[in-house]
Amino acid sequence: MNKSEIRKKILTIRKLNKTKKININFSCLWKIINKEKIKGKSLGGYYPYNYELNDLEILRKFEEKKFNISLPKIKTNSQMNFFKWSFSDPLAINNFGIPEPISKKIIYPDIILVPLVAFDENLNRIGYGGGYYDRYLKKIKKKKRILLIGLAYSFQKVKKIQINKYDIKLDYIVTEKGS
Repeated sequence: MNKSEIRKKILTIRKLNKTKKININFSCLWKIINKEKIKGKSLGGYYPYNYELNDLEILRKFEEKKFNISLPKIKTNSQMNFFKWSFSDPLAINNFGIPEPISKKIIYPDIILVPLVAFDENLNRIGYGGGYYDRYLKKIKKKKRILLIGLAYSFQKVKKIQINKYDIKLDYIVTEKGS
């Protein structure tokens, strides 16, 4: 299957499974961060949309551990940046219906929790097809070392994803079954 076919199939399955309350074990993420010896305390998350795995409780736990939390904001020309956000801060709805921070403070996270539509055992991912994350990750990797952790349901795993030169591989993918 090509990326478009995989995307369509997994999004349908994800929508049908929307009532499940599946969570990621926070300690699994914490172990990864400690193993990788990440010194910075800046974490980029995402606001769950379209039945994505809900990372809000994870973000809350990182905030309790004094991490600076940020969320992406979509810009023009298929670009995005991460902006400072806290649970006490308001959000604005963008043109895609996704809540975004209203903050103007750009953050370059040390760790990014990446949403995805599908993934394979080689840590490749498929997103929605707009290339926002791949463009952003390519840009930020030139500035600093970052840890990329994809969050997904285990049923989003596929046998193989055909990649191209623009696709950025993740460092880890964590599901409700672990990493």
